[in-house]
Amino acid sequence: MGTSPYGLESMWQQGDLITKGVAVLLIALSIASWYVIVTKALQLWRYARAAKAAGHEFWDTTSVEDGLKTLGSANPFADIAQAGVVAMHHHNAHKGHLHDQLSVSDWVTLSLRQAIDETAGKLQTGMAVLASVGSTAPFVGLFGTVWGIYHALVSIGTAGQASIDKVAGPVGEALIMTALGLAVAIPATFGYNALVRGNKTIIAKLNKFGFDLHALFVTGSRAESAASQNAANAKLSVVGGP
Repeated sequence: MGTSPYGLESMWQQGDLITKGVAVLLIALSIASWYVIVTKALQLWRYARAAKAAGHEFWDTTSVEDGLKTLGSANPFADIAQAGVVAMHHHNAHKGHLHDQLSVSDWVTLSLRQAIDETAGKLQTGMAVLASVGSTAPFVGLFGTVWGIYHALVSIGTAGQASIDKVAGPVGEALIMTALGLAVAIPATFGYNALVRGNKTIIAKLNKFGFDLHALFVTGSRAESAASQNAANAKLSVVGGP
């Protein structure tokens, strides 16, 4: 069985430097986008497991130090808790210098916010690659399409007639470039949107964990959730009566 004169192999063999350059660029963009999608998906999976541990196991311990042991290392929630511990120790050690300028609440807030922002920055790493690939790959493929149509017109002008055998190759080359551009851009766009949603979820959990830690360091107890507060208020109203 012979090789099709209109397949990818034929396009590569008959294409010029520009055609091959566009194809190589699209393949490189696809590899880069899939690498980001896979690595960021694994990162979100690890952070989701860490968030589950921070939401339950951490608060079941008797001290922050024990809670840090349950979170383990390479855990963004452990980094936030450690930042709060360091902030408290620093403020207590330099109370005479900082007490008149910055309260313990403000100092802990700044430390926790910095730790959360660092983790949020790690979550955003690589997202610009997906956004760039999703927005530029169709135009790169379109450039290959235009170049293929140009070859088709040149073939028609050279042959003096628009026979199918003269234009099928260049037109097929143009269509392949269009398909490659879309094949690169669509996964990058879907991956970007999915990762953005995942990042927002993790950042919300980081902020909630930081809020609870702030309440723990400043008041000595974890902040109650809205549901717990509503239940407590309802219980007090029933006991107190009208």
